[in-house]
Amino acid sequence: MRGAPERRSRPGLVLPTLVALVAIATFIGLGTWQVQRKAWKEALIANLERRFSAAPADLPPRERLAKLDPATDEFRHVKFSAAFVPGAEALVYTSGSALRSDVSGPGYWVFAPAELATGGIVVVNRGFVPEGRQDPARRAVATAAGRADFVGVMRWPESRGMFSAKDDPARNVWFTRDPAGIAAAKGWGEVAPFYIELESPQPPGGLPRAGPLTVNLRNEHVQYAITWYGLALVVAMMFVYWVRGRGARTA
Repeated sequence: MRGAPERRSRPGLVLPTLVALVAIATFIGLGTWQVQRKAWKEALIANLERRFSAAPADLPPRERLAKLDPATDEFRHVKFSAAFVPGAEALVYTSGSALRSDVSGPGYWVFAPAELATGGIVVVNRGFVPEGRQDPARRAVATAAGRADFVGVMRWPESRGMFSAKDDPARNVWFTRDPAGIAAAKGWGEVAPFYIELESPQPPGGLPRAGPLTVNLRNEHVQYAITWYGLALVVAMMFVYWVRGRGARTA
């Protein structure tokens, strides 16, 4: 007679066991994914540091610009001779930058077309202006008259996110760094498929504020992995404790 209750109680272990196994497997999977993300992030940081610290190379000639590949050419340190188109600029809203520790938002990137000495037009991110200084009349606009030598880093357009605000060409404000889209809206003509983050020279008036890109990416994947593995261990221990307690009650 005492064996019957034990046989009836066994099916009650199936669902909790499955739930516990699924939870443990999920947490272990998430922990392992964080370990993989750590390796990816460290490789990315090393690659960025290598490219940022490299001596600037000449920007390729006009006929090669459209053939450049972001997989191999993004973040290349380049130098070039160009002349900004006088009075032409577009403001791209930003709340800060992971690659410019000297920039904190809200504010705007000032994008401007520059005519290359080798031919063609490239859009240049001339730097940051804080909120309230976006009006050229309220800052010293130092658009070089004539050609000058520049140093910067090549960047490709960012994708528009699901929650990106709608651009407002009437106010000359954009919310995505898209040089081709901005150029089309502003009538700048055909531009290179990338833009350049200007590093130097700084304008005499100080704004927009150009500057070098630095690697300042968060790398907390070890902590995240420990958290997920820890949760897997907690679930396993709680399940064992529950099974033992249940066995003692039915003994």
